[in-house]
Amino acid sequence: MDETVRYTCRLRPGRIAQAALLDEWGRCRWLWNEAVHQQKTGRKPTFGKLSKLLTEARSRHAWLREGSQVAQQQTLRTYGAALAHSFTVKGRGRPKVKRLKDSLPTLEYTTRGFRIKDGRLCLPGTVTVAVVWSRELPSEPTSVRVYQDTLGHWYASFVVRREITTAPESDSPGIGVDWGIKTTAATTDPAFDLPHLGHRRRCAAEMAKAQRTMARRRRPKGHAPSKGYQTAKRQAARVATKAARQNTHDARVWAKNVTDHHALIAVEDFKPTFLARTTMARKAADAAIGACKKELIERGTRAGRKVVLVPPAYTTMTCSECGERANLRLGLGIRTFECAACGYTACRDRNAARTILATAERDRASADDVRHLIASFRDGGSGAVRAGNPGPGPGGKSPGFIRGDR
Repeated sequence: MDETVRYTCRLRPGRIAQAALLDEWGRCRWLWNEAVHQQKTGRKPTFGKLSKLLTEARSRHAWLREGSQVAQQQTLRTYGAALAHSFTVKGRGRPKVKRLKDSLPTLEYTTRGFRIKDGRLCLPGTVTVAVVWSRELPSEPTSVRVYQDTLGHWYASFVVRREITTAPESDSPGIGVDWGIKTTAATTDPAFDLPHLGHRRRCAAEMAKAQRTMARRRRPKGHAPSKGYQTAKRQAARVATKAARQNTHDARVWAKNVTDHHALIAVEDFKPTFLARTTMARKAADAAIGACKKELIERGTRAGRKVVLVPPAYTTMTCSECGERANLRLGLGIRTFECAACGYTACRDRNAARTILATAERDRASADDVRHLIASFRDGGSGAVRAGNPGPGPGGKSPGFIRGDR
């Protein structure tokens, strides 16, 4: 079986090619704004009506005929899809005007508008762009999207078909994943832990230098920013993007390693948003827990593994050996879990990971993402709060979890 995927590669356009791409984007942006005007005036533009208007506009304006008709038609198709989604997708608003200072260039070409020759991307108007091929395309691309990011880098996203590769046979029945700050992901098997690598912390000095330069060169409100300020702003953005890409790469490598070796993946359904309001906000952002969790769930589901989301309440307070729950929450300074009932001792994160895995295995989770209620491991556990426990707070979470159950 085949699947449709996107392969994204970096582009190295020259000065002339970049100017041609920006000119093409100006024409496509004008068409988009004209389509928005048609909608606001109540003319109910469909793709057929917009295509007819495009033909008339190209016959009247020479500057519009200089551009690629394929890119202009694809802009109108994209507008039509966005307009249709605004009526069917909840929370999706009507397409808005693309202003020059706010919108980033995005051009789409079908097979009639581009070709790959000698490893270079050839676009209409004799525009040839060098491509940084990080990997070979599995098939001939059916379309390409050329766009520019906030740092000014150009990329080409090719739509291709490839064979669906089956995941290798797992050599371990299951693994539990507990999210943390000191260790980003603590698992039941120490060999699959994801340590806190601190990419943003290593870039903190360079980031602070760029931000100080921005502060010195900031002009009063109402005045255009200086070139020195814009240069420092771009430098700060490059540093932040570099750290984010390093986190993304580490998360992908780790998630693939976990997915290839385990049939059942029990993941703590941890929401790191509240950490942004605590003193651990900077370190939590450096750990990128949300990105790691998303990558693990997506790769596990795509590989056909059994992925289970387990609520985090009481996972640190519950003994993974006997199922007894502690009456008092564990402070962040306590890194070792000791069970008062059976005397079991382990790292608090390792114990929580084992508890998450045991809960997923006990409840016989399905292959889809399922949320399970944490309850006592004793026979017939009903999830009732034991005497002396603080009890769950709003949203089903323990008040002690937010403060010290990490």
